[in-house]
Amino acid sequence: MIIMYFQFIIIMVIAMIMIFLLNLLSKKSFNDREKNSPFECGFDPKNLARLPFSLHFFLIAIIFIIFDIELTLLLPMILISKISNFLILMSSMSIFIMIILYGLYHETYQGALNWIQ
Repeated sequence: MIIMYFQFIIIMVIAMIMIFLLNLLSKKSFNDREKNSPFECGFDPKNLARLPFSLHFFLIAIIFIIFDIELTLLLPMILISKISNFLILMSSMSIFIMIILYGLYHETYQGALNWIQ
């Protein structure tokens, strides 16, 4: 029992020494204002939060998310194809893809994908 406590204390001491050395060696000698400031999506966080942003960027991001979700919904259907009725599976996949493509056509027709207006 005493040996287990002794091993635990040795492990904790080694871990504390390693943490101390890591903190000592990882200190940056050059502090830059730009490197210390957070950077999110190209916006300067030190400016006002109510500045307008590009609506086109937002729409492209939404379209990317929609197609990303489409892939996560279609990939499991490949595994289901072995145990499901092929005709029903293909018709449901086709309807799903048609709805997504109609949405993309609608976005293109509305001019949401045109960067120059």
